[in-house]
Amino acid sequence: MSHPHPELGAPGPLADGALRVVALGGLGEVGRNMAVLEYDGKLLIIDCGVLFPEDHHPGVDLILPDFDYIADRLDDVIALVLTHGHEDHIGAVPYLLRRRPDIPLIGSQLTLAFIEAKLNEHRIVPITLAVREGQVERLGPFECEFVAVNHSIPDALAVAVRTGAGTVLHTGDFKMDQLPLDGRITDLRAFARLGEAGVDLFMVDSTNAEVPGFTTSEREIGPVLDSVFAQATGQIVVASFASHVHRVQQVLDAAAAHERKVALVGRSMVRNMTIAANLGYLTVPAGVLIDAKRIGDLAPDQVVLMCTGSQGEPMAVLSRIANRDHKVSVGPGDTVVFASSLIPGNENAVYRVINGLMRLGAKVVHQGNAKVHVSGHASAGELLYCFNILRPRNVMPVHGEIRHLVAAGALAVKTGVPPERVVLAEDGVVVDLADGVARIAGAVPCGYVYVDGSSVGELTEVELKDRRILGEEGFISVFAVVDTSSGRVLSGPHIQARGIAEDDAVLRDVVPAVASALAEAAATTADTYQLQQVIRRVVGRWVATTLRRRPMIIPVVVEA
Repeated sequence: MSHPHPELGAPGPLADGALRVVALGGLGEVGRNMAVLEYDGKLLIIDCGVLFPEDHHPGVDLILPDFDYIADRLDDVIALVLTHGHEDHIGAVPYLLRRRPDIPLIGSQLTLAFIEAKLNEHRIVPITLAVREGQVERLGPFECEFVAVNHSIPDALAVAVRTGAGTVLHTGDFKMDQLPLDGRITDLRAFARLGEAGVDLFMVDSTNAEVPGFTTSEREIGPVLDSVFAQATGQIVVASFASHVHRVQQVLDAAAAHERKVALVGRSMVRNMTIAANLGYLTVPAGVLIDAKRIGDLAPDQVVLMCTGSQGEPMAVLSRIANRDHKVSVGPGDTVVFASSLIPGNENAVYRVINGLMRLGAKVVHQGNAKVHVSGHASAGELLYCFNILRPRNVMPVHGEIRHLVAAGALAVKTGVPPERVVLAEDGVVVDLADGVARIAGAVPCGYVYVDGSSVGELTEVELKDRRILGEEGFISVFAVVDTSSGRVLSGPHIQARGIAEDDAVLRDVVPAVASALAEAAATTADTYQLQQVIRRVVGRWVATTLRRRPMIIPVVVEA
């Protein structure tokens, strides 16, 4: 797709004194968050994350925002502001910096530490500026004030961007936990102050807009984990996001209380938690943390493994354990805890891992049968508070699927925001803020960019469709040798099939039809491409009507 609104044309030139906002990801999906703000000829980017592939993206490793919109204007980019350290907000930074390595990165201490470690693996040394809540930085024509917000990772920030066209408040991901583990609450006093001064465009996290009430406090997870640890008789495996410092803290505390040792398993988990501990965001009880190599020296009831794979990622530690493809094994008496929520689209992959673990005899504790995770996003009640505190002139829901964006917009209307001032945009839709009013001004191409092994952006939708066909329908190859001067078929057609349940013998029935059509066509044309198309049509019709399948058909005609 180029963009989801073909009725929208390309936007016109930005009017003098106006502000343009273009989301290159994160609107209509949960992931690859990236927003580009343009004012006075300069660009400010907020977040640059990845989207993780689903079942219909075979072979894809990551999905990036589409940088084409800014590809010719990278020199106009003043800075990249990172709201927090989750992959769906920072994961694509290395791919952007490959195009221009000196784009300044602005973020909190922990966020920058996470991205610097990631960039080190890509051999990129970034230019960074660490900021704290309450800090104000002038970035070209943009004045940015950073506001503390609470999320499922420490050191998250919202950013208020002031320009001559008005003030934009972008929440990043946030919730309003009143008893956070680190004592750092969402700064509603700053929200109120910004609201009094006037917020012209409120770009608000919409992920939980459909969920009524208020998001549960992180503190409620501690007693549940403690109970799980108390009942466990064998080893315990806890899966979470590699950046969920708060959850790892709770696991460390529960392990210490029950005299267990914790080993971090998985490269990203070890890297991130080492950074968090060194910076003081993670407090490790004395003697609790051990190297994963020492697991075999301890009895199973003394061990807790903290690993990645809570979303069913095929190459993550937990999936490999479930597939018996990891040095760590689980069995009867062991307990596995999924300490994270399900990202939409990952349900099948997660349940596949759960079933695999239970088949091995493990007890599996997850969000469906125990309160072992709470969301990091504000529910409807919290969003209502924000709308009432801020009284924004315009609202643009971000970070969510269409249903989330629509629900957040409906909440804004309930609090008095005029419906025409609620902008429901998707990726690529251009929103201009001029004279205090936000309006859709057009759309720009904004497709998926696939990372497939070492290739970036080379895999197309056509090739993905071919992969799906190969995976779901199989393929048939047809080989023939033709004397193009005489029109005689010298050899073949030889037919082979792969990935089709029926025996190859079934395909013998179509050979006479292919031979006849090929001989007839060869008598009138020497073009091997046209001959291949004849084979494809004949075989395709026969397979569709006889076998009721639509495999990939690969005809090969060789000239003699």
